[in-house]
Amino acid sequence: MHGPPWVGWLLVLLGAAAGGYCLSRAGTGTAAQRVEARGEALMGLGMAVMALPASAVAPPSWSPWLFAGVFGAAGLRALALRHPHHVVSSGAMVYMALAMTAAPETPAGLAGHVAHTGHSAPGGVPLLTGLLLGYYSLFVITAGIRLAPAGAAGPAGAACTPTAVATGGIAAVPRPEVLGACRLAMGIGMFAMLLAL
Repeated sequence: MHGPPWVGWLLVLLGAAAGGYCLSRAGTGTAAQRVEARGEALMGLGMAVMALPASAVAPPSWSPWLFAGVFGAAGLRALALRHPHHVVSSGAMVYMALAMTAAPETPAGLAGHVAHTGHSAPGGVPLLTGLLLGYYSLFVITAGIRLAPAGAAGPAGAACTPTAVATGGIAAVPRPEVLGACRLAMGIGMFAMLLAL
């Protein structure tokens, strides 16, 4: 990823937190909810690893191909399970991984200038990046709209039912507003990663 290291670290934190929460709920709920939670956990944790600043951890040369393979397989699985958002997200991760391999190298004479200004040559196809940015813009807006009424209308109280308390509270009954916030956070993270491409 291009951009300042602090942006990368914020994305690492965001992806790890969202992915970790989704992983924690991957063992609860219906079979469909568990599959969805595993897909979201993979996406969040993958975002965290992909966003690691190169100045802190130099990625091996084969890492983009590993990302492309893992998220290509995840995209095919999401397609088979008919999860369109996971298909788009996996495709975006494959695209960003391949853009990392195709990013033009900075000429040696410009290395000092690039390091000084913090700019580097962009990777990816501008039209495809623009389409993905448009998709994630709409996704973030709609996820935010869906999240807003949850706090005002009060369905969050459903997570405090006697059954939820008796079975362990939040781990046993995923709170809708936390799940929505995780999706919103990962959408914002994908948008930021595409901007930094």
